[in-house]
Amino acid sequence: MPSIHTVTTEVLRKLHRIHRQLGDLRLRLERGPKQIAARESNVAQQQELLTRLQGESKAFRVATDSKQLQFKSKEDKVRELRVKLNTATSNREYQALKDQIAADEMSNSVLADEILEAMEKADSLQTGIAEAAAVLAKAKEDTEKARQEIAQREPAIQGDVQRLEAELRECEALLPEDIRDTYHRLVRHRGEDALAPIEYAPRQEDQFCGGCNQQVPINMYNALTLNRPILCKSCGRMLYLPEGHEMPHAAVE
Repeated sequence: MPSIHTVTTEVLRKLHRIHRQLGDLRLRLERGPKQIAARESNVAQQQELLTRLQGESKAFRVATDSKQLQFKSKEDKVRELRVKLNTATSNREYQALKDQIAADEMSNSVLADEILEAMEKADSLQTGIAEAAAVLAKAKEDTEKARQEIAQREPAIQGDVQRLEAELRECEALLPEDIRDTYHRLVRHRGEDALAPIEYAPRQEDQFCGGCNQQVPINMYNALTLNRPILCKSCGRMLYLPEGHEMPHAAVE
């Protein structure tokens, strides 16, 4: 018949395993919404980029159309001035018309360069818009795919959580009352970090807390082997003997 010490040690081991498994499952459940939020944030950023590029492209088109209207207007004016040049009645009027034509042609030359530059910029923006639209579509597709995958696996994870929570309650009921009270207090504050196994030096002459690696005094270790609830003086975890140490070597003070 197993001793109370052996039973309690096995229960503490099992409790720690269950807590760690529950911790991992709960992290996976929390990770799902965070992954979706991160992907949605990326979608929003890509949408913002696309909208900005589309706005810049529209502004360039408006500016280009305006410059082209100015160019056409100045060309019409130059043609009118040339007609007047042929009917000038004095050298002074003739020279004034020639100077005005030269100024307008120079202005139109600058406008033509600006129009060409704006058209090249508009073409570049269209390429950027096409690329941004493709990236946005892929981001939306990936987000929807991730949302469906998470929705599909969450029920199984929730089922595992419920199963382990039931197993946890059954296991906790097996603890002696004095140990159970201390255990519950620690778990409320520390979760799976409430427990830690004893670890041993290579020659098993020293014992260490498996949570913080601080040495466990020999008197505390002896108390642990007598089934007393022992807490690490450094980190406060409840200690238990690891697998294979149900019957530990004799310890002397």
